[in-house]
Amino acid sequence: MNKTDIQIAICGSAGEGTIAAGDILRSALAGAGYRIIAFDAYPAEIRGFGKCVARLRVTTEQAYSLKEKSDVLVCLNDEHGIPHIGEVRDYGAVIYEEKSIVPLAEGAHVSAHILPGQVPYPVPIRELSERATGAVRSRNMVVVGYIAGLFGLSREPFYKIVDLKFKNKGSVAAQNRKAFDAGYDLGADTFKLDDVEFGAPGEMFQATMLNGNAAVARGCLDAGIDTFFGYPITPATTIMEKLASEMPKRGKRLLQTEDEIAAIATTIGAGYTGARAATATSGPGLALMSEMLGLGVMAEVPSVVFVSQRGGPATGIPTKTEQADLNIALHGGHGDAPRIVIAPTNVDGCYRCAGKAFEMAERYQTPVIVLLDLYLSNRYETVALPGKSPFEADSDKPLAKQDLGAGYKRFAYTDDHVSPRALPGMAGGMHVVTGLEHNELGRVNEQPDVHEAMSRKRHEKLRAALDHPDFTVYKRFGDEGPVDVGILGWGSSFGECLEAMFLARREGIRCAALKVVMLSPFPVDAVTAFLDDCGAVLVPELNYQGQFAQLVQAETCRPVHRYNRVTGTPLRVEDIYAEVRRLALAATRKAA
Repeated sequence: MNKTDIQIAICGSAGEGTIAAGDILRSALAGAGYRIIAFDAYPAEIRGFGKCVARLRVTTEQAYSLKEKSDVLVCLNDEHGIPHIGEVRDYGAVIYEEKSIVPLAEGAHVSAHILPGQVPYPVPIRELSERATGAVRSRNMVVVGYIAGLFGLSREPFYKIVDLKFKNKGSVAAQNRKAFDAGYDLGADTFKLDDVEFGAPGEMFQATMLNGNAAVARGCLDAGIDTFFGYPITPATTIMEKLASEMPKRGKRLLQTEDEIAAIATTIGAGYTGARAATATSGPGLALMSEMLGLGVMAEVPSVVFVSQRGGPATGIPTKTEQADLNIALHGGHGDAPRIVIAPTNVDGCYRCAGKAFEMAERYQTPVIVLLDLYLSNRYETVALPGKSPFEADSDKPLAKQDLGAGYKRFAYTDDHVSPRALPGMAGGMHVVTGLEHNELGRVNEQPDVHEAMSRKRHEKLRAALDHPDFTVYKRFGDEGPVDVGILGWGSSFGECLEAMFLARREGIRCAALKVVMLSPFPVDAVTAFLDDCGAVLVPELNYQGQFAQLVQAETCRPVHRYNRVTGTPLRVEDIYAEVRRLALAATRKAA
């Protein structure tokens, strides 16, 4: 069986249907049985300005990141497409509008920039659209059809997706089919000059194509979320949108609040009553929530906060990705305010972290932050989700099993530092909750020994989260035993770290990679053991300061090598690989 590993990029202006074309293409190919990883880049403006790029990698085996070079580039717009010509590999295909309807300055047409070795495919995209539908707005469907025809793909998966996407829009589905067919027929009749070949999809597997935010929403639902309070903010908004369409069907409640402060306040309030409660935000919203998170810590109230990072600070670059909110997620707020922070590394991890966050919040009676970023929130992957929810329906939440009796102490000191929790209305469970420091009964107490004991209690109870059932706190990949170079990664960037490790091992470099999912409490022993096993350790991340590298060095007292980028785009596998080679070569020279 021929293995398939093809990356397609579609480039155009906002409003030209670029992202929609990518969505139909990836959905159809996923339906045909291929594995998909895809990511769209778009401007903050809605339409008429700025560049959109839809990229998807189509494989028969698992892939962990996008490739640096695409095999196929579709240019719906000359100005936006030209800068991406260099991102097409040798003998890759460049599909573009055959001629412009307006005069272009010399060198302004895509054809003038195609590099030697790349294969041009000029297509009368606009003309085909007008012939098929009487309008130019179907250009995106023409190019989807052309790709399918050129590479001999079946029409049926595309028909199915088009019909599903436009099922409530009258004749729109039929019009899009016509545009698709016009492109398909021309593509099928075109002599294919490049060496891009789609093999058979391989063994079919039960998979769902989701992006990170959709996976979070699914995880919340499977974990039995009761209430969600949110305020729209890019790139977290779609978590709320997806839950808004599903929670009412299950008798659950979602409320859009007036701002982020109200969202976290109501989340903590609902958590206090025993509801599984969550909110979602991005960096600016998390900054506003920091004081109320402190209340959740002090009052020991379960709550879940999903944070999708974007470029910053301030309003920053809302539609670009970054991993620069780690510090505020770990330490945001005044005083010692410990909380659990977990960061999934892929779409499947988004689902599992979302569900497990509710378990942890209830079991350890604390706020839990699930840290994504725009790259992971908007990244699509084919994921095999379990048929039955893997999450606990009840995590030590109700304490009706216990006879609370007289003298109930809500904040009692215990061996595991987790106190018996009573919900409002429980017999014998009367207690006081306040944001002030308090004694075991919850009554205000500012004595030095009480504050020290309660601070210890709030910190020490979280250590048990490192052994939370069925949760991957960290995981090692690659060579065992001593290695030349180790790659230490977290969050959305770990896929690129993993692919860089594969390249290094193929070259003969002994290399391993460790992903860290739980960032607070930090798995010090495991990370220290990994550092001991590596001649050199590289920490790639999408922020300027090296925030994760700082955390590693502070927790382990060991040096690491940093690789930081803040371009607003995901890290590149080849760049990480180049750093690994440099470190391996430096070690070899030192040994000599």
